[in-house]
Amino acid sequence: MPAVNEALSRLSDAADAGLDPAAADLESVLVSADAELMDVVAAAARLRFRHFGNTVKLNYLVNLKSGLCPEDCGYCSQRLGSKADVLKYTWLSPEQAAEQAAAGVAGGASRVCLVASGRGPTDMDVERVGKTIAAVKNAAPGVEVCACLGLLKGGQADRLAELGADAYNHNLNTAEDTYAEICSTHTFADRVDTVNAAHGAGLSPCSGLIAGMGESDADLVSVALGLRGLDVDSIPVNFLLPFDGTPLEGTWELDPRRCLRILAMVRLANPAAEVRLAAGREVHLRHMQSLALQIVNSIFLGDYLTSEGQAAKDDLELIADAGLVPLGLEAAPEAVREAVKVRRRGAGTEVAPNA
Repeated sequence: MPAVNEALSRLSDAADAGLDPAAADLESVLVSADAELMDVVAAAARLRFRHFGNTVKLNYLVNLKSGLCPEDCGYCSQRLGSKADVLKYTWLSPEQAAEQAAAGVAGGASRVCLVASGRGPTDMDVERVGKTIAAVKNAAPGVEVCACLGLLKGGQADRLAELGADAYNHNLNTAEDTYAEICSTHTFADRVDTVNAAHGAGLSPCSGLIAGMGESDADLVSVALGLRGLDVDSIPVNFLLPFDGTPLEGTWELDPRRCLRILAMVRLANPAAEVRLAAGREVHLRHMQSLALQIVNSIFLGDYLTSEGQAAKDDLELIADAGLVPLGLEAAPEAVREAVKVRRRGAGTEVAPNA
């Protein structure tokens, strides 16, 4: 395995020249020592700021239809046979979805992601989502809308584009060689076909991965390079939330440093892509979320599909503290100033110390 500083130099040179990075160099990022972590973050940050400056794109999820999916993806709380105690409901009306989306837009989101559980949409579902897209855009002119409805059939990507969708998300999730280990009801090739269909229809292709499912370093590099090969515009990086009642419950393989290395590897593999910090960031990165913003240029605001995120106010404070600006705002949010708390516990008092 190449020494990490040498690997980072080659990866930076490849990015400058627009060349494909070497898989071995990307793997060396994932096995770098803790003492080298800031070098790894700095190399990824140079690319992030070169392509995106000090902006952060805010995305807001609206779960149009939750639970009871017929697919058996092992990581998913909505999967076939899931016993996870998550919300289950059928399609929101366009008006209900637009109301939910408006909350995210008011919080600063410039993209709304409309998601529905299931293998893929019927043609009637596509028309239903088209009405929802119109309702969201009527309520918030200028907002981008990304649809995420599962596997697409012939002509559906083109129809979504006609109905006003700007982007389509369908994650690869993991490497092709190990995909059958997490899902048996569809294939990696099915997912690639949907990403290509979206791209071919003129929709901005969005596709990412989930880390922490038992994959190897080589698997992570493989999916990052696969996304590069598909020329996707945005890459959500999710960290497994091992819901009770799913096959991966109790799977805790990540720590904040590992997450930073994964994010840096994805950035170094895809220098100009929108790399999005997605589900699991609060749980796995914890106090290092701010450092992750030096690598990524996009986050989800607020909650996720079946899990709660941190308060949107905290997200905005996190961005401001990092000296960054939500995309679409002309200036950074006002800095947070909290009153000094006078000590009333510990030495000199009868109140227990803070220890």
